[in-house]
Amino acid sequence: MIASRSIPVLALAALSIASPVVPAPEITAAPSPAEIQKRATSCTFSGSSGASLASVSQKSCSTIVLSNVAVPSGVTLNLSDLEDDTTVIFEGTTTWGYKEWAGPLMQIEGSHITIKGASGAVLNGNGAEWWDGEGGSGGKTKPKFFYAHDLTDSTISNLYIQNTPVQAISIDNANSLIVSGVTIDNRAGDTGGGKNTDGFDIGDSTGVTITGANVYNQDDCVAVNSGTSITFSGGVCSGGHGLSIGSVGGRSDNTVETVTFENSEVKSSSNGIRIKATEGDTGTIKGITYSGITLSGITGYGILIEQNYDGGDLKGTPTAGIPITDVTLSNISGSGGVQSSATNVEIVCASGACSSWTWNNVVVTGGKTSTNCQGVPSGASCSA
Repeated sequence: MIASRSIPVLALAALSIASPVVPAPEITAAPSPAEIQKRATSCTFSGSSGASLASVSQKSCSTIVLSNVAVPSGVTLNLSDLEDDTTVIFEGTTTWGYKEWAGPLMQIEGSHITIKGASGAVLNGNGAEWWDGEGGSGGKTKPKFFYAHDLTDSTISNLYIQNTPVQAISIDNANSLIVSGVTIDNRAGDTGGGKNTDGFDIGDSTGVTITGANVYNQDDCVAVNSGTSITFSGGVCSGGHGLSIGSVGGRSDNTVETVTFENSEVKSSSNGIRIKATEGDTGTIKGITYSGITLSGITGYGILIEQNYDGGDLKGTPTAGIPITDVTLSNISGSGGVQSSATNVEIVCASGACSSWTWNNVVVTGGKTSTNCQGVPSGASCSA
């Protein structure tokens, strides 16, 4: 028989101290009624005070409806401090007053933001007031139209933008942004003095997808200046400078990688397909695909790829600081699409600085065959 032994009180205390302490589960406080009400609120703004009221109220509204807003001259329609998951809807006609300044006329930022146009809505930038044939190079100081900056996991859809003073949509520092069904209509600038009216300028962004865009303008339809995983598909570009990479070089970010242009039409434009690396700079252009592109009415170059961009096309000496590699052109249909006074294909590369190009079913005819091509890599041809 084993005798029982008592445990001293001090020993029990020691055992108690040594026992592990299990923390109590954290309890997340339920949102207050005021917070619930804020997230559920739909706010409508209109008239000449609509822009300022929307700006000061932006954190209080889950849905912001801009109905026939008249933005005063020199004022940005500023929605750059939105709560996550906010929806912005344009109704009727949004207008901007005239003033010489740099802009932008509109700025929207945030995460999980939905930006869309209601049926029949128009965003009229009143560009004719600024157009003087000089664009951003001189004359009147002209505001850029829309800074779609710092948008994450967001969407822009069904906007009809008309008559921007200069560049239309600047996409910068975006991550996972989907743009669909956007029209940029600057046709009036063809005879009215529009210049540098880029459709989409993209920089410092990852995962941008643009589908079903219609761009009528007097500069690049799309210009990817830096960024990765960019796709433009199902678009129509008219009157401008085509589907462009760059110019790349001279910026804080000079990497363009994994960009696809597909199933789109470029018509009545100075260029169709264009890749621009700036002379004397460093950077990377890699993994570029043009697929299913139809060219018609091209007045300059059907395909232009250059490493000697110097404030203009083919103005400098080609340099190797920005290699252009892994370029694929597939099913490019431009039979008779280049005007007789224009050039079908122009390629100017530094020795060995362009490589790993694959061209398949590239048919670009109607214009002149270049006699000035340099450094053409295997797989490509200046007589496409």
